[in-house]
Amino acid sequence: MERARAHQAQLTKPPGSLGRLEELAIWYAGVRGQFPVANPGRGELFVFAADHGVTAEGVSAYPAEVTAAMVRNFRAGGAAVNVLARQCGLAVTVVDVGVNRPAMGLVSAGPSSVERRDPSAASPSFFSARVRAGTRNFRREPAMTHAEAGAAHAVGMRLAAEAAARGADLLVGGDMGIGNTTAAAALLCAFGGDDPEAVVGRGTGVDDAGLGRKAEVIRDALDMHRPNREDALAVLAAVGGLEIAALAGLMHGGAAHRLPVIVDGFIAGAAALVATRLAPAVRDFLLLSHLSAERGAGRLAALLGGPPPLVDLGLRLGEGTGATLAVPLLRAAVALQNEMATFAGADVPDRAS
Repeated sequence: MERARAHQAQLTKPPGSLGRLEELAIWYAGVRGQFPVANPGRGELFVFAADHGVTAEGVSAYPAEVTAAMVRNFRAGGAAVNVLARQCGLAVTVVDVGVNRPAMGLVSAGPSSVERRDPSAASPSFFSARVRAGTRNFRREPAMTHAEAGAAHAVGMRLAAEAAARGADLLVGGDMGIGNTTAAAALLCAFGGDDPEAVVGRGTGVDDAGLGRKAEVIRDALDMHRPNREDALAVLAAVGGLEIAALAGLMHGGAAHRLPVIVDGFIAGAAALVATRLAPAVRDFLLLSHLSAERGAGRLAALLGGPPPLVDLGLRLGEGTGATLAVPLLRAAVALQNEMATFAGADVPDRAS
């Protein structure tokens, strides 16, 4: 990073005039541990899907069946993130880590490669690693056992390692799971000590009554479980989600292989909160892509610390959409660092005489 920063000072521009793009390029060199560092070419997006038992409490505007239906849509290439991934040159892998109804009728028994294409293919790959058929209703009992949370986390770790072995330069994590904004808000409240009323958002678009119900469900769950915020795995098991655990694992795996992981919105941000509470050094390998329109997003970013989200586009879809849009910005930042002329090389005076 020191070498990259020194090089930035020699480029034909006023110091700091490219703003966050300069810091992005410096950060990327640090994550990869090298300078000069090649432009990030191969990017891989993993969309983790899982159901949530807490939907039984009426916390979503959509039925739980939508999770499996959207997995089919991802696999067919018809979701918003598929379109953006094609535009931004990312290989997509859809991962069933806990869908109630296995997508397309495929039944999985533990981590196994069900339909593994070359990730550079136009259509997404599909990986079945279902830990269980959705979480339990955390208003009534813990969402997962510690072992289940750990198994889902290991799925993300494994996929990050496989991507690194394929030569990936960056990782993007996405999510799909009806009810997962409730789980993410519960994690935020558990780690941050926030009142649910202050941070719970509308998610899929619940009305005022639904918003109040979500806050009540989270408050009841936290009162019952009383998770110790110093034990991140226990918090995750009590009120988290299988796809959130897998996203946290992807972040750990990326850091272990010196790969940057671009964090999407509210759900992925909650996963980042889990990941950084389990291993604080992981934060240096994470790029917060955008500020979600979800109500607690600003608080979540504050708890994560470090550089703020890159952009605010009012997004709240998830899937990895905002994180995918950050990929061209990162590539542009590194290209500028690599390809701009220096003052000496271009024979341009670097200071007024």
